[in-house]
Amino acid sequence: MKKVSFCGISGSGMSSLAQILALSGVKVQGSDRNFDLGRDLQNKEALEKMGISIVPQDGSGISEDLDFVCVSTAVEDTIADVRVAKEKNIPLKTRPELLSEIFHNYSIGVAVGGTSGKTTTTAMIGYILDKAGKKPCMINGGLLRDYEKTTAIPNIIFNKGDICVVEADESNGSIDLYKPTISVITNISADHKSLDELVTLFQAFADRTKKSVVINDDYELCRQIKSANLLSFSLKNPNADFYASDIKPLPNGTEYKLEGKRFTLKLIGAFNVANALAAIAVCSQLGIDKFVAAKLLQDFSGTKRRLEVIGNKNSITVIDDFAHNPDKVKASVSALRQYPGRLIVMFQPHGFGPMRSLGKEIIAEFVKGLQGKDLFVMPEIFFVGGTVTRNISSADLIAHAKIMGKANAYYYPTKEEAEAFILRNARAGDRIVIMGARDNSLTDLCYDILQKL
Repeated sequence: MKKVSFCGISGSGMSSLAQILALSGVKVQGSDRNFDLGRDLQNKEALEKMGISIVPQDGSGISEDLDFVCVSTAVEDTIADVRVAKEKNIPLKTRPELLSEIFHNYSIGVAVGGTSGKTTTTAMIGYILDKAGKKPCMINGGLLRDYEKTTAIPNIIFNKGDICVVEADESNGSIDLYKPTISVITNISADHKSLDELVTLFQAFADRTKKSVVINDDYELCRQIKSANLLSFSLKNPNADFYASDIKPLPNGTEYKLEGKRFTLKLIGAFNVANALAAIAVCSQLGIDKFVAAKLLQDFSGTKRRLEVIGNKNSITVIDDFAHNPDKVKASVSALRQYPGRLIVMFQPHGFGPMRSLGKEIIAEFVKGLQGKDLFVMPEIFFVGGTVTRNISSADLIAHAKIMGKANAYYYPTKEEAEAFILRNARAGDRIVIMGARDNSLTDLCYDILQKL
């Protein structure tokens, strides 16, 4: 492999692979429609600084000397780079295919699956292994706050050791490509596929695992997974292999007990204790004492956009969060509810298909979790282009929230109008939470709101 082009290189999943190849000595280039539109320029600069060439997404950069073009699952065949690659008979390789190839080049592979918690758990495992001197390669879908000063785009930990840790995504089928040494199933709940499909998919994932399968005992569907080498973690069952008790919220984190020893996390929410147990269980299989792993995690700062506090101004806190499916929304809102103050939540959904299938379930979690005084606002569904059926709107979901009893629910066509609503209504003691996936500008919106408060 000498030269590779990435189509959609700014996305977290693609930029991580581009960096791994560049650091491995491959000549890397890439295009992204966000760059062409003047967006995500911080990512563009970071990639260029490490020697990756950025080309327009108009097919002009697709040259005969490319080994292959790596395409994001979000990229359509009609895009010029893909069309030109086909015309020139340059092989196309999907992100999951390339990630799987990299993963299987290592002698020990850890793959983290599940419908939520994958990103943080993957990051925790990579962090523990790195701090314990195990020299892991970790490839993630989120940005690691502890590595912002050492990595161009901090969604990787790159060492030339023998362990590779990846986030295995069930939504795009990439999980089917892995034969891990150790696998993790953080949970099984409604997301991109039906529950029956998910159980079948995760059982096959467990069947392909060579050594240990780590499951969340608190989910009934996880308990259905069969394996000769099963390890369980739980916040409810003292008989699980890894059990946390006496969980308490702290002003800036969470406290818990592991077999009578007390530990803390810098992250809020009981679900992050569950993520920590999963990571500790994995690392115990790789020669790290569970208490050593728990102690190392006390300094873990988390991943960006996972209930990340952007700042506080005039006694109002602005929080950035990635929640976008029912389970993630439930976990985030329940964690926020452990602390005082009214919530003003803006949720920007992405994907018209997911909103048709899961939109009402997501709204149900907001309605259950938010209190009467809390405000809930939605801009229109995030859309970056392409050919999709656009027959559902955020306005429909807000109407459903009102039917379910959430009177303080508001629809605005644009993020700018939603921001203006938030700024008009925010008062001292409030927590403003911006939720949604795929749209990198949501973090910029958080900073803009903070500045204008």
